[in-house]
Amino acid sequence: MTKVLVVEDDSATAAEIAATLQDHGCTVECVDTGRTGLVRAVSDAFDVIVLDRMLPGGLDGLGMLATLRGAGIDTPVLILSALSDLDERVRGLRAGGDDYLSKPFEAIELAARVDALTRRRSRSAEPESRVQIGELEVDLLKRTVRRGNRDIDLLPREYALLAYLMEHAGQVVTRTMLFEAVWNYRYDDRTNVIEVHIGRLRRKIDADGEPEMIHTVRGAGYILRAP
Repeated sequence: MTKVLVVEDDSATAAEIAATLQDHGCTVECVDTGRTGLVRAVSDAFDVIVLDRMLPGGLDGLGMLATLRGAGIDTPVLILSALSDLDERVRGLRAGGDDYLSKPFEAIELAARVDALTRRRSRSAEPESRVQIGELEVDLLKRTVRRGNRDIDLLPREYALLAYLMEHAGQVVTRTMLFEAVWNYRYDDRTNVIEVHIGRLRRKIDADGEPEMIHTVRGAGYILRAP
């Protein structure tokens, strides 16, 4: 069971986060200051830390994070902040954050990002050179893709999308997650670039009447799973 430390001074937000993560099978501990969060993070083993950027008591989120990293604590950290501009996101990631989610956020995206961080932490230090889901196989070294006996030729962006979906197979990934991972920009819901590229990828992966592997989850994002 995933053990999550939530460091959030707003009690309503902390309760919402805790309820969301508990619904997804996590055990959750909430604290409301950076100093308390630092003590708990150092003294106990957590799988993920959800950390508010702005905290009272003289030690804000980035200060707590920098202290953790300086102490050799490598627990994955998801930073939450109402400060969503690019400079703030960069500061958070450079301070040692593993992901950054702007407030307000959707519960399903919070849960998906925590799950992704958990999976990333549990992966072997020696990554597999091949990833296979059902009959779909990606060779990460050769950057080749096959489904059954059929070779699939993908453009670089299509390959990056597929690799991300394969990495998170069986999980719902949001458009924001895909856009930030593949395009390295903050998602703008006025663009349909995700839909266009997913459509092209789907036509290549789910071709020739084969069972569908890339599914749209209405109002949430996409999921790749074996037929």
